[in-house]
Amino acid sequence: MTTICVLCGGVGAARFLRGLLRVVPPSDITAIVNTADDMRLHGLAISPDLDTCTYTLAEVINPETGWGLVGETWQAKETLDRYGGQTWFGLGDRDLGTHLYRTQRLDEGATLADVTREITAAWDLELNVLPMSNDSVRTRVTLTSGETIDFQRYFVERQHADAVRHVEFAGADRARPAPGVLAAIQNADCVVIAPSNPFVSIDPILSVPGIRDAVVQRRERNVAISPIVGGGAVKGPAADLMRSFGHEVSAAGVAALYQPLAAHLVIDTVDDHLAPAVSETGMTPHVTNTMMTAIDVTTALAEFTIATVDPTASRSV
Repeated sequence: MTTICVLCGGVGAARFLRGLLRVVPPSDITAIVNTADDMRLHGLAISPDLDTCTYTLAEVINPETGWGLVGETWQAKETLDRYGGQTWFGLGDRDLGTHLYRTQRLDEGATLADVTREITAAWDLELNVLPMSNDSVRTRVTLTSGETIDFQRYFVERQHADAVRHVEFAGADRARPAPGVLAAIQNADCVVIAPSNPFVSIDPILSVPGIRDAVVQRRERNVAISPIVGGGAVKGPAADLMRSFGHEVSAAGVAALYQPLAAHLVIDTVDDHLAPAVSETGMTPHVTNTMMTAIDVTTALAEFTIATVDPTASRSV
């Protein structure tokens, strides 16, 4: 039996998981999801990455926005607009139900892992979705102007248009991995670093004490998928952050970042010429179509990714 553990954050990870579910039985998959993007707004506990993964895998993600629920309406937001309330972070009427439930359960004393398990079960998902920690970790972004703001202010309100000097994860030093996280990493036949932003999706997970060490210790059976294709990010600010922090914006630059964590890197066919540069970092390059434009392509990517570690491991379900 092949068990897969995926480090996840953002839309790219959610799409990859959807393909993986067509290759590996859900009971053999654990998704460890970034929660440093979480926030409190209108008194509600909001977990954007957990919800994006859940809605995508349940096939109820809003196709018009790429987040929230299909068939969304916006009456609550329209009323907030009337009052002059905060509407920069859009919450649809259907999506509000998830946040209301999460807030209620957390206030009752449930852990974030407990609530996540309940929410995924309600959507009939059989894979194991774990928050990276039950403790509060928050991504804080320091701009070149010197201002420090919460991640969602940078990402959503300002549309990640500001130049960034530094990113930190407040509370990470005091956090502990959620129950099951370290075991999932240590016992997996393959750990996949999803095609997520290295700095604000994957690094927050690794910032929780114990997680990076667990990943590094089993490096030879780990594979990362480059979120940089053709010298740019498929989505979001990954390329801008790489440039700001002095890294080459390419699949080879991703390899330099991930070399301590994984022995294998999956890169897109347009970056085939960078395979020698990836090899020079100490990672083994594997070239395929990584642009998840259709479910069949995504499924093929998932199968290919697992096979980089063990050619006999992947199989369609």
